[in-house]
Amino acid sequence: MSLSKLMEKDRRWMKKALREAERAHRIGEVPVGAVVVYQDSLVGRGHNQVEQLTDPTAHAEMIAITAACDTLGTKQLTDCTLYVTLEPCPMCAGAIVWSRIKRLVFGAFDEKAGAASTLYNIPRDKRLNHQVEVVSGVEEEQAADLLRDFFRKRR
Repeated sequence: MSLSKLMEKDRRWMKKALREAERAHRIGEVPVGAVVVYQDSLVGRGHNQVEQLTDPTAHAEMIAITAACDTLGTKQLTDCTLYVTLEPCPMCAGAIVWSRIKRLVFGAFDEKAGAASTLYNIPRDKRLNHQVEVVSGVEEEQAADLLRDFFRKRR
C-alpha cells in the first residue's frame, strides 16, 4: 500500500476515534477515544469512562483493547492497529505492548503523561518482548482542540 493511501486510511480511522472522544466529552469525561482495526474492520472501540465507572483504568485504549480481544476471541491483537486521539499513558502503552498490537496511531501528544514518544517510549522499547510501530500526529489539531475545549470549560 502506498504511503498516501496508508495516511488516508489512518485519517479515516482516526476520525472514528475522534467520534469516540466526542462521546466522552458529552458525558463529562476527558475527551479521548480509541478504535481497534483488524483487516480494515472495526473490532473494538472505547472512550474514557474513568469518572462514570469510578475506575482509574477505564481509559479509552483499555476499553477498546478489551472489546477487540472479546470480538476476536484472543488476548493477542498481532495484526491490529489501535487508533487513539491522545498519546497513550504508561498504563495504556504497557497494555498495547502486552496485547501485541502491530501498529499504534495517535493524534495529540501528551506532554504530562505521554508514553509513546514524549516522556517514555514504551511501545518501541527494545528491552521488551514486543515492539509496536508508532505513527503520531494524525488529526493532531482536532484531537488537541477537543482536549483544550474540555479543560477550558472545566476551569
